[in-house]
Amino acid sequence: MNRNKEDRRKVFQDITYFERDDIESNQGKYHRLAIHTHFIARGESYIDNIEKYVKPLYEEGNIVSISEKVISMCQNNCVDKADVHLGFWAKFLSKFAHRSSAGIGMDEPYKLQLAINIVGLPKVIYASICSVIGKIFGKRGVFYEIVGNGIAGIDGFYPNSSFDIYKETAVLNPKNPGGVCDEIYEKTGIIAVIVDANDISREILGKSSHLPVGDEEFLQIIRDNPAGQSDELTPFILIKKVI
Repeated sequence: MNRNKEDRRKVFQDITYFERDDIESNQGKYHRLAIHTHFIARGESYIDNIEKYVKPLYEEGNIVSISEKVISMCQNNCVDKADVHLGFWAKFLSKFAHRSSAGIGMDEPYKLQLAINIVGLPKVIYASICSVIGKIFGKRGVFYEIVGNGIAGIDGFYPNSSFDIYKETAVLNPKNPGGVCDEIYEKTGIIAVIVDANDISREILGKSSHLPVGDEEFLQIIRDNPAGQSDELTPFILIKKVI
């Protein structure tokens, strides 16, 4: 997919967006606009930003896919690296963690320490042992299945990030994502879905009760991760059904 090429860049009422390739699903064809924003910082209002960037482009029946990271930033649901005190077990277990092309995972000691802080050391050790056994039998993802609690969604502590904040800050999964989507609809009339997506997997964390398509259909619509995974600054994807 050609992302951020100038010939796909459009401007409407000072709002810059990028036209992604149309995509077909089981129920039709969809047009996607990746809306470019400023770097949305901790504590900003997601309602205000949706009103500013999405509302002028939105039409009845559209859907907006929202990055979970931007909602968590607005909720200030973050942890600073300076507040994570690295211990022996995080250093030790991180050496055996799987390294994924989707981003830094539990091979980052500070990220693993944060997981220990959230779910407890016994559960992390148990999950680590089960993960090793699972890999022997060709099963991946066992660690995250066992620890739960949104650990797979921890994002940050990236030493090579384009944004300094992500070098020293971890962003947790948003609080009450379904409630956030309903609040967005009540205050703006916009149908929203909050997703945790990368170039390998996509997951719906919360959705508006007015969502006109099923979960499987929606995941088909964003299967190519139209928001991108680098420094695109396109946390809002406006989805329009064409056929």
